[in-house]
Amino acid sequence: MENIFIGRQAIYDKQLKVFAYELLSRSNTEHNQAFVGEHNANHATTMVMLNALTEIGLHQIVHHHPAFINFTYDFLVGEFKIPDLPNQLVLEILEDVKVTDELIAAVKRLSEKGYLIALDDFIYHEKMLPLVEIANIIKIDILQLDEQELREHVNKLRQYDVHLLAEKVETQKQYELCIELGFDYFQGYFFCEPKIVSGQRTPSNRITIINLLAKLQDPEVHIERLEELISQDLALSFRLLKYINSAAFALQRKVDSIHHAIVMLGLNTIRSLANLMLMSNFDDKPHDLLVIAIIRARMCEELALNFDKKMKDTFFTAGLFSVIDALMDSSMKDVVAQLPLTHALRDALLEQKGIIGEALKCCIAFERADWGNVQFQNLDATTIQKSYFNAVIWSNDAVMLVANK
Repeated sequence: MENIFIGRQAIYDKQLKVFAYELLSRSNTEHNQAFVGEHNANHATTMVMLNALTEIGLHQIVHHHPAFINFTYDFLVGEFKIPDLPNQLVLEILEDVKVTDELIAAVKRLSEKGYLIALDDFIYHEKMLPLVEIANIIKIDILQLDEQELREHVNKLRQYDVHLLAEKVETQKQYELCIELGFDYFQGYFFCEPKIVSGQRTPSNRITIINLLAKLQDPEVHIERLEELISQDLALSFRLLKYINSAAFALQRKVDSIHHAIVMLGLNTIRSLANLMLMSNFDDKPHDLLVIAIIRARMCEELALNFDKKMKDTFFTAGLFSVIDALMDSSMKDVVAQLPLTHALRDALLEQKGIIGEALKCCIAFERADWGNVQFQNLDATTIQKSYFNAVIWSNDAVMLVANK
């Protein structure tokens, strides 16, 4: 079977909660180039469905959320079968689709069956109006339009009963403009950037968290000191023991103390879990920021297992801390300066340098569907893809357990 990268990108509502995921795919042999021809596009969509729906399971990838998938003309008119999942699949119609009477009739039938219809990368044109009248969601790539053009598009589309989705929202300024214009959904990584305001004071709870994180990173910390640090925070101790005794670890006997946990699982594992739980305490940040951190951490760890198992905890920390600037609303340089990290970990977080930085760069490229940069050492595409899916599946349970305060 041809190697295909399959990823997901979250779509958020106005409360910055995950509304849906878009499933994206690309042949590793084509890197970041567009597919050429209808045959290749059909093939890519087929591979997404075969992998996501059959081999892995749609629920594992998107959980209970709707899944946006690009469907070509041939799928929409019935040349190829669309999975019978009208309650979860959102059918995305590509911007360059040939609008024919046959297509319009087919899309109407699919809508009547209960599928949500989305128009992808929409640019207003008369020929698209029959589809606009059927569509539930219209996606606009905000980087394709200047502000005036974006306002004009929104004003024209207000007369239709559709929800508007802003794609490629990368900055807070772009997000605020889209909110002002009345967009309903947002896709992009705008909240992964810190909100740095000159003169602002860091809230006391963030100072407490960063201080404890700093103490946990001390490379000279011994078992007794680590036990003392964790035990001083009763909530952290309780959550850590609850997580360790969950099905995630499947231990044969119950762990009833932090000391026992360190002896059973090792100092580095307990430190990584404590880091994870501390970072879940940032209540004023979008929940999905923690999800992104967990997936990056686990995927980095998975990549390390194929490179050097002894480095897995350091790789995990790099992925986890890759969003700490957004959590702290400070530059990464300022945050890293407060933590006693190794030079290798600092280089990875600040410049994505070194072997750890290479793994982190691979993880971030995968989540952003930047397929040309999805590479790590000499690992093949199948191994990297498996690392990503393992991370996503692991995150489904980990997020609920660590965030359950």
